[in-house]
Amino acid sequence: MSFQSILGNFALILFVLTVGTGIVWFLDVFFLSKQRRLAADKALAEFDARTAKLEADGIRVEQGKRAEIEASLLRQPVWIEYSGSFFPVIALVFFLRSFLYEPFKIPSSSMLPTLFVGDLILVNKFEYGIRLPILNKKIIEVGNPQRGDVMVFKYPVDPTVDYIKRVVGVPGDKVVYRNKRLLINGKALDYQTMPDFLDEEHLNYSKQYKENLTGVSHRILNDDNAPAFVRDPFNFPKRENCTYDTEGFSCVVPDGHYFMMGDNRDNSLDSRYWGFVPDQNIVGKAFFIWMNLGNIKRIGSFN
Repeated sequence: MSFQSILGNFALILFVLTVGTGIVWFLDVFFLSKQRRLAADKALAEFDARTAKLEADGIRVEQGKRAEIEASLLRQPVWIEYSGSFFPVIALVFFLRSFLYEPFKIPSSSMLPTLFVGDLILVNKFEYGIRLPILNKKIIEVGNPQRGDVMVFKYPVDPTVDYIKRVVGVPGDKVVYRNKRLLINGKALDYQTMPDFLDEEHLNYSKQYKENLTGVSHRILNDDNAPAFVRDPFNFPKRENCTYDTEGFSCVVPDGHYFMMGDNRDNSLDSRYWGFVPDQNIVGKAFFIWMNLGNIKRIGSFN
């Protein structure tokens, strides 16, 4: 694993910090603090013996000296003090991010008009099962992704990168995209025309539709100037499950995999190009925008 990939895996960094500070905390509580106590008791016994001898000889000893010696010998070294202070905080953050909720920032416009660049979102980590941190191996079944879910996952081409798209196909589905319209298992989806959408970042309008993805209604964008066909799809695993032509594509989703597409259909690098998302790459279900520094009105849930 390269240094850059380690930096890109914040969960791994948190895990190492949690283990490291936890070991220091454990050693201090059950071993090092007792050693300091023994050393302090020995030094204080010697001090008391010297004090008694000096007082017997009529020499007055400063009363606060004993307390200073005890405090000095019992004081934690700086590295132990900081490790013990940070351990519960780091451990709590690691637990929350690994098993409950994890924050992400939207980096691109591929999910417009649902998610904007700069949206800070929360991702539910247990919706699709409890997974071991780092290994991302599912250990407890809870649920599976459903069509229409907005899901965060590890990019199959580079698992150190997190992607966010919408689930369009689940295992066993036949996903057909013809002239920018979806058919799932032979049934065409319903589309409702909406007012054109203004992309304020790029200052251009796109055609906007409400798509009913087998019960989940959400908005999508189309660019009339973009072709319907998929340009230069990758040579991805299980590519034989897909066929491409000038009008679009057709794919059968294999077991244990999902087909993902961005809502900004003509400006999204998704499963049409790089293939299916295996179950082990799933991070969680996106469900809430908790902040957008450029537009606080964005805060709230979304479909």
